[in-house]
Amino acid sequence: MRRILFILAILFPAVPAIAHHPGERIDEVMAEREPAFEPTDQQRTPRLRGIDADGGALRLDAMQDRIVVVSFAPEGCGAPCDTQQALLRKVQEGVNITPMLDWIIFLTVGPATGADWDRANWFAITPEGDAVKTRANFSALSDRNGSTPMVHIIDRGGRHAAIFHGTEFGHVNLILYLSELANTPPPEPGLLDRIFGIFQ
Repeated sequence: MRRILFILAILFPAVPAIAHHPGERIDEVMAEREPAFEPTDQQRTPRLRGIDADGGALRLDAMQDRIVVVSFAPEGCGAPCDTQQALLRKVQEGVNITPMLDWIIFLTVGPATGADWDRANWFAITPEGDAVKTRANFSALSDRNGSTPMVHIIDRGGRHAAIFHGTEFGHVNLILYLSELANTPPPEPGLLDRIFGIFQ
């Protein structure tokens, strides 16, 4: 595992050869190599606000300068969410040995334990309002049926880029996808984005 992560760290600057920008070739390449991958390319992401473990307020829309990996681990989810969280910790380990540490945030929505996470770029939050509705709003972005836990990838600028489904996706594939997003210049906000930003 450490050998793979070391190789990724060395190859990090070369990853842009996979595609010129997300939404074009990278989605096509990832869809071919990862069955759990679903591109979404939605310019707007559902609202997500909550309180972190230290009582601080967190807002997804305030993190638009970062790439955000959002997962839901609600009470009672059990083994599927536990397995997915363990997989995401491996993703974080791979991310955090590269310069992506400063560009990517991991958010777990629900009562997750932070024992194995690197607190430098991970937060567990309790959503404000109706947690079930919040999760449903994110799940509605998928065209696939099923209730498996989903990992939502939010690109810089607030674009909902993709979903990684379930608990069996290759963690290296997710690291490569995040790397491609991190190597792509952030989009310029459009007129509507600026207008909506005033009211957030």
